Amino acid sequence: MLYLNVDHLRRCIQTLASSLALYQKAEAGSIDQEVFRNAIVKGYELTQETAFKLLKKALKAFGHGGKKLETTPVKDILRLAAVHGLLTLDEVERWFRYRDNRNNTAHDYGEQFATETLVLIPVFLQDITTLADTLERKLGQDATEADDGNA
Repeated sequence: MLYLNVDHLRRCIQTLASSLALYQKAEAGSIDQEVFRNAIVKGYELTQETAFKLLKKALKAFGHGGKKLETTPVKDILRLAAVHGLLTLDEVERWFRYRDNRNNTAHDYGEQFATETLVLIPVFLQDITTLADTLERKLGQDATEADDGNA
């Protein structure tokens, strides 16, 4: 059984949540607020990339080939995750939106993009925490120990 360690993902979540809290406390329009906004955007990107790497590893545990997963589009990875109960259909729809927003970071680092991203972050933090919990429950250390105990 594959053991999936979500510690790095949880650290990314904590960093993103802290960046959001500091942004909200900073004086509107200040350099500090801009620094925290930039940290949120980068943290959002890193958290998503970490989640997708973990999802690919998780899907291998469900019998999907690693080489094929590397060339599978992200939205199809999300759909497969729903098939295996790692995400709900509603979560997949939100993840599509997160991914579309994330893809815009390569093209638009302006105020408009940052504002759109900031609106998504609170729900994203809930969804990414739920995903981390689900991955840990289904493929974490405790899940593998429970599986070994039943054999």
